[in-house]
Amino acid sequence: MQKLILTLKHLFQESAVAPNAKARVEGIVSQVRSAMEVAVCSLYLVNERGLLTLVATEGLNPASVGKIQLPIGRGLVGRIAETKHPLNVLSASADPHFVYFPDSGEEIYEAFLGAPVVHAGELVGVLVVEQKERRKFTEEEESFLVTVAAQLGSTAPTEFQTETEAGAQAGATSGSLTRRVRGIAGAPGVGIGNALLLSDTMDLMTVSDAPTNDVEGEIGLFRDAVQATLQEFAESQKKIAESVSSDVADIFTIYEMLLQGPDLTSTAETHIKSGKNAATALRIAVSHYSSRFEEMEDEYFQARGEDIRNLGNRVYARLRNITPPTIKEGEKVVLVGGLVSISDIAEFPVEQLAGIVSRDGSSLSHTAVVAKALGLPAVMGVGHVGEIPQGEVVIVDGYQGQIFLRPAQSVLDEFRRLIFNESSLARELSKLKEFPAETTDGHRVQLFANTGLLADITPGLTHGAEGIGLYRTEIPFIVHGSFPSEDEQVAVYRSVLEAYAKMPVYMRTLDVGGDKPLPYFPFQEENPALGWRGVRFTLDNSVIFMTQIRAMLRAAAGHPNLNIILPMIGSVHEMEAFSELLNSALEQLSEEGFPVCRPRVGIMAEVPASIAILHFLSGKIDFVSIGSNDLTQYLLAVDRNNSRVANLFDHIHPAVLQAVEEILIRSRAIGVPVSVCGEMAADPCAALLLLGLGIENLSMSAFSIPRIKWLIRSVSREEAREQLALAKQCPHPEEIREQVSDFLVSKGLSRLFEPAQGPVETKVS
Repeated sequence: MQKLILTLKHLFQESAVAPNAKARVEGIVSQVRSAMEVAVCSLYLVNERGLLTLVATEGLNPASVGKIQLPIGRGLVGRIAETKHPLNVLSASADPHFVYFPDSGEEIYEAFLGAPVVHAGELVGVLVVEQKERRKFTEEEESFLVTVAAQLGSTAPTEFQTETEAGAQAGATSGSLTRRVRGIAGAPGVGIGNALLLSDTMDLMTVSDAPTNDVEGEIGLFRDAVQATLQEFAESQKKIAESVSSDVADIFTIYEMLLQGPDLTSTAETHIKSGKNAATALRIAVSHYSSRFEEMEDEYFQARGEDIRNLGNRVYARLRNITPPTIKEGEKVVLVGGLVSISDIAEFPVEQLAGIVSRDGSSLSHTAVVAKALGLPAVMGVGHVGEIPQGEVVIVDGYQGQIFLRPAQSVLDEFRRLIFNESSLARELSKLKEFPAETTDGHRVQLFANTGLLADITPGLTHGAEGIGLYRTEIPFIVHGSFPSEDEQVAVYRSVLEAYAKMPVYMRTLDVGGDKPLPYFPFQEENPALGWRGVRFTLDNSVIFMTQIRAMLRAAAGHPNLNIILPMIGSVHEMEAFSELLNSALEQLSEEGFPVCRPRVGIMAEVPASIAILHFLSGKIDFVSIGSNDLTQYLLAVDRNNSRVANLFDHIHPAVLQAVEEILIRSRAIGVPVSVCGEMAADPCAALLLLGLGIENLSMSAFSIPRIKWLIRSVSREEAREQLALAKQCPHPEEIREQVSDFLVSKGLSRLFEPAQGPVETKVS
């Protein structure tokens, strides 16, 4: 047994560094076979069609890999999958569930032991060992195999799930494997192109420490690289501005500000002066500032760390005089790299880009923002996917956050159909931009955009946003080396208010602390989600808070579209304390000669306690904005960034729907309107139920607006109420989602979930 324990300890360490998925599964079955001293070890995984497919074996005929397939419930393997329970059989051939596959070589083995592989409660495969002689495997052996299967499930084996495509054409041999790799949906859409590998030699984080004896020379090299990078950004900005709005192209301006600012460059030069060479110093500086963001729980701010690493990679490339690869005229390519940057994207003609695949990154990265603006599908965070040959055909599925390698002809044909239909959908939905989000029975819903950077503003206008429903004000604070001045904040806020001059803009006050610490104001907490964050932090730091309030009021002079949202309100005292600061700020600015007026003020309903105190806030607030992400997290006690429980995070959970309804009832009682922001607003199923509840304001990613507008214009409020009534009878969120999805499909809205055949009825008249 000691040998088995040692094997278990090292098995997954070794598999984690396997060069590719095939090597990983083959290594697992080989080590299990050796440790248990059995004749056969095999791994079956559930493919896209729900069939258990043999993906790796030691002991059976290798030619059977990819060919042996079983429906769940058939054969001994299928029986394990059906029951999700181990099976220990004395004689496999004598068992009534046994199924014989000719040419597999399995007929000579009798003793059979199998265990299900489960990830997040869902079956993904079956791990099997076999022996020639008839015998029952021991309890220790069974326990070991069950443990290996459990570990295999906990490491998300969907990363190397494969699908057998017999009869593949176009260069793929019959029975070859179409490999699917899961990542994060960065930008929606589907694309097919040849892989264009971006050199990983530009990965600054791989640089080893190296000294220098020529400090002045290294500083000169560093400054030259910075200047060359700034010039490159200027040229790239000009190129990409031809394809996207100027504000999206202004993401380069953010990079330029970081490079021209004192923090990053001065930190790097300080390390050069301490004896490090330029590359080492740059790595240390970039690592320091990027880690500040990446350690935060908020995905939006984690993505800002990626921006800084992108910036570092570009400067490093200039230090090494590395130039980007070239493509043939007319060739469609998929950019593949460790950290694809917007500078990489800008190097190539947009019409020749089919998609983006990045080993790192998130759906909130600038790469994803630009990909969305360009209409390019992007999959981020695919991790280590092994060797992808230069020029190999890659399918990018930005809807599901997955890529397909070595696609068989049948897979290619299906995705080409989806691409055709998706382009048709985009053209049809663009007709809706100037039309209101109004139900078929005349109920109007306002659709707003969420944003957090100046460069994110224009996509909302492009897609028909009627205002900004959530503007995160944290960025000016986090990117500075110290608290930003009042004037600096005024300039940022005024830009946002002017861009949406005739529309409402809802600005959330500083939401740092806890999981979003400031680089220059560090502190640690055991449970940051329940800690010193949001309004708790700002009220305790009233000088900072007063400066921000004054900046907002000054920026709104001549722009009466400002609305202030307070995050994490959980008590009446917090609201009253803010009101005192607001009154004081108005009085101060009036005395100083600024033409200010009182803005509308509301709260983010995200702390469950805020629901219970709403009636006490009568006369103190003008609106309520439901922060669906945090509200869901707190109600369900689920951290959606924790992979072990993320599958439990669902904003159409009965508890969440009941909480939203209660907020509506209590808000109506005190006469204030309610909006919903976050992922809930952009989810078609949730949006329909919110419509049924009577929500009239939704705020979401700018790129979700056309689809949600299409949904609203395709249904009546009465139908939404009927679906809500049915949903209230369902105890499980899965049942609610299935019921609402079926209804939307029946209304001809199946393409909200994936492209489908046929034209779209957009109801523009």
